[in-house]
Amino acid sequence: MRIRVANTDDAAAIIAVINSAFRKAEAFLIDRNRVDSDLVHSLLEKGKFLVADGEATLAGCVYLELRGDRAYLGLLSVHPQRQNAGLGSRLMEEAERYSAGAGCKFMDLQIVNLRRELPSFYRHRGYIETGTAPFPPEVESKVPCHFVKMSKQLG
Repeated sequence: MRIRVANTDDAAAIIAVINSAFRKAEAFLIDRNRVDSDLVHSLLEKGKFLVADGEATLAGCVYLELRGDRAYLGLLSVHPQRQNAGLGSRLMEEAERYSAGAGCKFMDLQIVNLRRELPSFYRHRGYIETGTAPFPPEVESKVPCHFVKMSKQLG
């Protein structure tokens, strides 16, 4: 499977893979799509998506925003039919390699505290918890939650 930097022509496929992945993982938490066209186009202007090409559709993606010597990683998404086959790990490796190659020394991310499977996924890759942040007030959640911030030194 090829991983490449996305372009604006990939926006619809990025939206589809993110929303399908997050709908499966976060249905207990929110009752809406995770992203829309405006958000994805805005993110494409500020940062980059790395995408994994599948046979007919994108199999997965991850968002990267380079911020000086730090990179921010978000929206790691693997199509539900492709999950549990190592693609999320491969996207993480490529994102870290890309960011380190661009001069970043650290990778930052945040996860929802209620996603019990995520801390171990990221800890296994060398990330440590660095703090918390509030859940966006404009996103109505079914239960109270917050973000857990995590970081890793690259290289």
